Amino acid sequence: MTQKRSITFFVMAVPIIISTLVNSANSNKNVTNSASLPKDAKALPGNANDDLSFCNEALPVNDATVTRKLLYSLQKNDYKTIQSNILQIKAIKIFPIIDPILKAYGIPDDFKYMPLVESGLNAGTSPKGAKGVWQLMAGTARILGLRVGRKDDERLNLQKSTVAACKHIRDLHAEFNSWTLAAAAYNDGDGKIARAINKQNEDNYFRMHLNHETGTYVYKLVAMKEIISQPEKYGYKNI
Repeated sequence: MTQKRSITFFVMAVPIIISTLVNSANSNKNVTNSASLPKDAKALPGNANDDLSFCNEALPVNDATVTRKLLYSLQKNDYKTIQSNILQIKAIKIFPIIDPILKAYGIPDDFKYMPLVESGLNAGTSPKGAKGVWQLMAGTARILGLRVGRKDDERLNLQKSTVAACKHIRDLHAEFNSWTLAAAAYNDGDGKIARAINKQNEDNYFRMHLNHETGTYVYKLVAMKEIISQPEKYGYKNI
């Protein structure tokens, strides 16, 4: 398929995917906080459940709140909202660089979608000072072995920053023994996640009460994975 035809297919498929998920939904009980989520979002169709996972940690899609968070993330990342076809084009160019580094450090492939969620694969600086496609803070980057200076900031080097991000993710997984919690800790810091676990006596990300950004972070990763890489599983063919 040519690049032009790929983009056309992608743009047409995403709204249909979301419509199919919503129209096919079945309701279920709420378990976790559903603030700021669409009230009309319901359950996902059963035949979509197999691949709805993050690093082989399945999403409990029989939970209505989990479903609403996922649908919300799909809607927030569709073409009409952020022109996600542009992210797809960038991902095609950059994933070949990221993928082998993730593999070398034993980081699951699903983490390659993190830069799209963190920075849209841009190398800008956040209001808090995070920089590069992995949005690393200066202090964290230095601990991970990167040079951070005005003239030489290795957070802007895709290969070196990916190595640093892999080290960080690996350490977070060793601490929490969960890839979903490692992703949450990457977003909010390991200290905050550890305190939340102790306070709530709960270490299942999908049952925890976290701030809105962190509480929807894994859903954003799963939604990005779905939108960028797997439109075909919903029955769409090349056009």
